[in-house]
Amino acid sequence: MNLEEIYKDAGAYLKGHFLLSSGNHSEYYLQSAKVLEDPILAGKLADELYSVIQKSGVEFDSVCSPALGGILAGYELARAGKKRFIFTERVEKVMSLRRGFSVSKGEKFIVCEDIITTGGSALESAKIIEELGGEVVAFAALANRGFCSLYGFDNARKDSCKLPLDKPLFALGNFEFEIYTPDECPLCKTGSKAIKPGSRGN
Repeated sequence: MNLEEIYKDAGAYLKGHFLLSSGNHSEYYLQSAKVLEDPILAGKLADELYSVIQKSGVEFDSVCSPALGGILAGYELARAGKKRFIFTERVEKVMSLRRGFSVSKGEKFIVCEDIITTGGSALESAKIIEELGGEVVAFAALANRGFCSLYGFDNARKDSCKLPLDKPLFALGNFEFEIYTPDECPLCKTGSKAIKPGSRGN
């Protein structure tokens, strides 16, 4: 499965000048919503991701995703594995579990995103699960942005990765794009203005 081709065919592999959630800039952006708008394709990707997790031997009871971007990917992964699905969401900028969702003591979770960059939102969701007595056994995403080491790949972990070292990260592909601070961004130096294509502040 060529994830880069899938993103390009869906118009989800964007080139331009983008403002990331971290505040940094990049010339490329992965807009997973354009991939996941096709239910058949979303299902195939989730089936493949579940197969990767199964082959690793990691067992889990449920899937949790941070809203908004992770919901479709997480729901499809739960469907593929016939597991329960819940999601966390931000309330006044604080990640929270609402809508009557609960976590049982010892319940094993995979936290699933559409894209893992540094893993900050996924880690916030994991902390909520663990505070409620659940156990996070792994993290998952359709694609990894190359900051965190990925199960089955040889990419090195970067200092900005926030995910714990003792939990595997599963994804279908690894994308490594140059990221710049605003004062070092070569695109800004040409007079270009960064736009925010993601779910926050848009």
